[in-house]
Amino acid sequence: MARAPHLTHLGTGSFRSEPGPGGALSVSELATCFAASRSLVCLSGFLDVNGAYLPAIYQVCPNLTSLNFSFAALTDEEFIPVIRHCINLRTLWVLDTVGDEGLRAVAETCSNLRELRVFPLDATEDSEGSVSDIGLQAISEGCRKLESILYFCQRMTNAAVVAMSENCPDLLVFRLCIMGRHRPDRITGEPMDEGFGAIVMNCKKLTRLLVSGLLTDKAFAHIGKHGKLIKTLFVAFVGNSDMPLKHVFEGCTRLQKFEVRDSPFGDKGLLSGLNYFYNMRFFWMNSCRLTVRGCGDVAQQMPNLVVEVMKEKEGEIDTVDKLYLYRSLAGPREDAPSFVNIL
Repeated sequence: MARAPHLTHLGTGSFRSEPGPGGALSVSELATCFAASRSLVCLSGFLDVNGAYLPAIYQVCPNLTSLNFSFAALTDEEFIPVIRHCINLRTLWVLDTVGDEGLRAVAETCSNLRELRVFPLDATEDSEGSVSDIGLQAISEGCRKLESILYFCQRMTNAAVVAMSENCPDLLVFRLCIMGRHRPDRITGEPMDEGFGAIVMNCKKLTRLLVSGLLTDKAFAHIGKHGKLIKTLFVAFVGNSDMPLKHVFEGCTRLQKFEVRDSPFGDKGLLSGLNYFYNMRFFWMNSCRLTVRGCGDVAQQMPNLVVEVMKEKEGEIDTVDKLYLYRSLAGPREDAPSFVNIL
C-alpha cells in the first residue's frame, strides 16, 4: 500500500490483525500504511474487526466519500470515533449494531451524505434490533441531502417517517423495512399510513419504494395518487382488500418492477392490472390469495405476456403460491423446473 499513493478504492478483507510473534502489523504500522494512500476515497471489506485497530484508518477518513461497514458488527463506542473523522462521506453502509447513537453521530458529522444503508445483524422477525425511529429522525435532521436510504428496524413511528419526508425532499429511494408482521406506530399504535403517505407526497423525485409495517388501503391510495415517478415498488404484509393493487396499477403509471408478498390480495386485485402489465418489466406475487383460474385468465387475455405459476402444496389444486409475470421477446423459457407451470 505504501507504494500506491494514488490508490482510491480499497477492500480490506478481514480487519482483525493481532500483535504477536507471527509478524502481524501493529496499530502504528498499519496507520503508516494507510497514511501512504491519502487519495483513498472508498473503503470497504471490514469483517471481523478488532476495535483497537480502527484508529489506524483515521488519517484517511477525512477524504473518504464511501465507507462500508455492512459486515462489521461495530458497537456505537467503536463506530462513533471513526465516523467523527468522515466529514466528506456520501455513501455509508452499516449494521444496526451501531445503534441510534451511532446514527446520531452520522447525522452530526456527515451533512453531505447521499446514501445510507442500515442492515440488520439479526433479520428474524422477533429480533430486538438496535436502531429505531430515533435514529431515522436524527438522520433526516442532519443529512438533508440524502437521496437513498435502506433502513431495517423493529420500531418505527409515523412522526419519524414524516420528518424524513420533510427534511429530505430529494429522496429518490426510500426503503423502510419494519421487520415483523403488521407492526404499527410504536407510540400511537396507529397504522403507518401517515408516514408512507407523507413520503410519496413530499418526495416528488421518488422512483423506488419499499413499504412495510401495519398499513391499510389508505396508504396505497396515497401511493397511487402521488407516486407518479415510482418505477420499483416492494410491499409485504400489508393491505386489507384488493384495492391497494388497483390504486397502484391505476396511479403509478411508470411502474416497471412490482413485488408483493404475504398480503391478502387475490384474483380481483390481479385482474385490475390487465391494462398495465404490458408496460411493466415484471410483476411478482408470493403467498397471496391467487388461484390457478385467476392466473389463467391473465394468460388468456394477455397472450404476449409470460405467466409462470408455482405451487408448493400439490393437494390444493386451485391455489397458487407464487406468480411471476414478465415480458419476453423470446417467449416462454424452455428450462423451467418441474414445479413451475407456464400458462
